[in-house]
Amino acid sequence: MEQRLTIAVAQPRCAAHDVRANAEAHAEAVRAAGARVVVFPEMSLTGYELDAVPVAPDDDRLAPIVAACAEAGTVALVGAPVPGPCIGMLAVDGEGARAVYGKVYLHGSEAVHFVPGEPAVIEVDGWRLGLAICRDTGIPEHAARTAALGIDGYVAGVVHTDREAGLHGERARRVAADHGVWVATAAFAGPTGGGFDRTSGRSGIWSSGGELIAEAGAAPDDVARAVFDGRPQSAERR
Repeated sequence: MEQRLTIAVAQPRCAAHDVRANAEAHAEAVRAAGARVVVFPEMSLTGYELDAVPVAPDDDRLAPIVAACAEAGTVALVGAPVPGPCIGMLAVDGEGARAVYGKVYLHGSEAVHFVPGEPAVIEVDGWRLGLAICRDTGIPEHAARTAALGIDGYVAGVVHTDREAGLHGERARRVAADHGVWVATAAFAGPTGGGFDRTSGRSGIWSSGGELIAEAGAAPDDVARAVFDGRPQSAERR
């Protein structure tokens, strides 16, 4: 395992269904973050639009993110509907994209449009990152099943209303306490579909002890990051 991992949480502006424009915004966030891993919110590439067309990993509209990741040496964990269809997460690097996760615990009408996935982990520089999307983070069984796969961190993309910003920390502290891992949550900022006219922003990163060490603001285009070498060493907002 590499001794240090720099991780960022980003909350780019989003235009409903406009994958091409949103990919450009994601690419800007990757360049701004200066991190090895950048986590994005739930369905960040399309907006929280349950009728959005799934985005295949070989979709050429992802090219700006691939290029930015190649320049920065970054792995971007991008929220998008993916073939399945699932509410998914794409891992994008300088070589391309792959679907790495589908939301396990679907909420309400999501189940009309999507099928559930299974707990999953990706590995970056020897760090094992458990993956989660929104409601997953509120189900203790999800973190337990994911931790059973062997994880160093738990990373999530979410969409919450502006009244729910406190959920990020509440859930992160629970995961940290239960499993001794650090947590990174990228939260949607700005309006999106599904009745989310006012979203929370406030993406954050918490230590394995449950301490908030980096937090973004409420507005779109903010990024927060932290550097880990087994424990938090530095954190900053950009």
